[in-house]
Amino acid sequence: MMLPAVFADDDLAQRFVAGLDDVLAPILNVLDCLDTYFDPALTPVDFAEWLSIWVGAETDGIESEARLRAAVAAAAALHRVRGTRQGLSEAVRLAFGTAPEITESGGATWSARPRGPVPGSPRPHLHVALQLAEPTPADTHRLDTLVAAARPAHMPYTVTVTAAERTLES
Repeated sequence: MMLPAVFADDDLAQRFVAGLDDVLAPILNVLDCLDTYFDPALTPVDFAEWLSIWVGAETDGIESEARLRAAVAAAAALHRVRGTRQGLSEAVRLAFGTAPEITESGGATWSARPRGPVPGSPRPHLHVALQLAEPTPADTHRLDTLVAAARPAHMPYTVTVTAAERTLES
């Protein structure tokens, strides 16, 4: 540490400043590497968990480290498509590792004549079906919670989690 000339030969000042170096070194180290703390691929796992809360990632605390990092990395893009079929499908895929089958009652059409038929069903509804290798009741609750958060706000919904069919390999 460089001190003014008056303190350069003072033993007490030198020892005091050396003690401050030990206290400040971890803080300076974090500040030097601050950009890596906000990169989901490089940040420590405990900071990635905090970052998932900060960016509003759809996590529940039991996912693997790889899924946690993927959810944090995708959070901003998912917020842009939240409430859409694409956003719901991607949120479920990130949480469970497999894409769901989504059925909705709405539709869109174009007609050159007024009073044309209205597409879809008159009652709005959303159904999300997910096939997992070994489903548990906790998976159904987790899917229900995820769909409730990521669906369009006005849309009633149902969810089902079933076992995926296994194929025999010879």
